[in-house]
Amino acid sequence: MKANCSLDFLHIPLALILCTAGPAVAAIETDEAGNAGASFRACVSDLGDRAIRAGVRATTVDTHLPGISFIERVIELDRHQPEFTTTFADYLGRRVTQERVERGREVLEEHRALLEDLSAEYGVPPQYLVAFWGLETNYGSYTGNMPVLDSLATLACDGRRGEFFSRELIAALEILDDDAIPVERMRGSWAGAMGHVQFMPSVFRRYAIDRDGSGRRDLWGSTEDAMASAANFLRALGWERGYRWGREVSLPEGFPYAEIGRETRKSLAQWRELGVTTAWGHPLPDVDIEASILLPAGHRGPAFLVYDNFRIIMGWNPSEFYALSVGHLADRIAGAGDLRHAPPADAPRLTRAQVMALQKRLNDKGFISGVPDGIAGPMTRRAVSQFQQAHDLVPDGFLSAEVLYLLDVSPEES
Repeated sequence: MKANCSLDFLHIPLALILCTAGPAVAAIETDEAGNAGASFRACVSDLGDRAIRAGVRATTVDTHLPGISFIERVIELDRHQPEFTTTFADYLGRRVTQERVERGREVLEEHRALLEDLSAEYGVPPQYLVAFWGLETNYGSYTGNMPVLDSLATLACDGRRGEFFSRELIAALEILDDDAIPVERMRGSWAGAMGHVQFMPSVFRRYAIDRDGSGRRDLWGSTEDAMASAANFLRALGWERGYRWGREVSLPEGFPYAEIGRETRKSLAQWRELGVTTAWGHPLPDVDIEASILLPAGHRGPAFLVYDNFRIIMGWNPSEFYALSVGHLADRIAGAGDLRHAPPADAPRLTRAQVMALQKRLNDKGFISGVPDGIAGPMTRRAVSQFQQAHDLVPDGFLSAEVLYLLDVSPEES
């Protein structure tokens, strides 16, 4: 799994996902009109055989797989995920809106008894459960309407992440084999995520709960089941009871920017010694806990001190932008104000081709960023930081317009 991947549209738990490369069952061939042909049907047949070997009843496979369709729109959405190119200002601004904050506070009050019961049982505070719900489906207002089996088969046979989505398709067939939900209810995002909290089929099988006693784990129609399932999943990921996700902080003049990133962990005492304060200039808490510092928009934007529960949020979706948005939305729902330092709106919005060009130029100049893949992960940010140091720039590892200019990466490389 690439450490800096992310995704959106309906968010996908564990993003198990769109960052995970694996061998495909088969690549889809299409005709001139873009319709899937014999190779897709052969791939689906192979998936059916594999499901039967995994223990799915042949009658379940024969009932559900023959009618599966290839969905070209799924491929289009997969190829144009905005989270690879959007800026932090844009990402956060679209997800943590005043309307979503206000609705989240209403939802928290509406379901407070349930949420507090779940918090006592699973250790996850109510505002976090509401924040996940808000980011995933805008509090259940849109859970996706694509047939999950079709979406998963399309992606399983696509040739990019075939192995992951093959396993998810088999998990979906196992759900149907168990009669856990009817197939007509199995509709969700373009990548196969389902219900109010957008569980992939494998996550549904392991962590979905029938909290309301209806006899089904209903993540579409039961808020009780959905919130309990989310709490159960977060506890399984390792949520630390009694701790928050992190906080916005201020960095002093002369801060050693080589220390930023999730790869560097220091105690709060050590960060205090380096001059780090809360965003409002107060001393950091005197708590024995380790944390990392993130600068999602470079040194001109907000700085965040993130704790272990931030990493748990990334277990749900391995995107730093996503995890920061969950944490910030949870804080706002609980009554906090907006960020002290807003992210700059003029940060460059990069295409994957531009990032690949930047990575290649860094490598060529001896600042090793790894194999160019168009994703600005930790290795790329470290190389950018080294490049910045060599050019007397603030070494925050941010892919700024100045870095692009010095590396001669142009808008045409898109």
